[in-house]
Amino acid sequence: MALSIVHLLKNECPNCHKGKVFKDKSLFSFGFPKMNDYCSHCNTKFSKEPGYFFGAMYVNYGLNVIQGIGTYFIVRPFFSETFDLRIFPVIAGVLIALTFFNIRFSRLLWIYMLKNYAT
Repeated sequence: MALSIVHLLKNECPNCHKGKVFKDKSLFSFGFPKMNDYCSHCNTKFSKEPGYFFGAMYVNYGLNVIQGIGTYFIVRPFFSETFDLRIFPVIAGVLIALTFFNIRFSRLLWIYMLKNYAT
């Protein structure tokens, strides 16, 4: 399990752990991700069928919820009132800053969760 997380964070193929899923090597680059169609080492197809990454949107939503709640609890001590409307722009800023990371990470999570599906 811990080994898969390391490979996932390194943008590696879920099958052979040698090829890259995304053309850009880093998970932290800006712009919409450009994916490789196949692994350069073992020829695993990353997009199994049309609409394959539709489920990754739900993973992305879950990541955003977790990050939003986490941001709230981190910045809450810096505000005097329990419910201060000035917290919302801070949370929105964090979520916008993490958008491109979340897109890549959710797709990688989706590929790793369903790596044995219809190979």
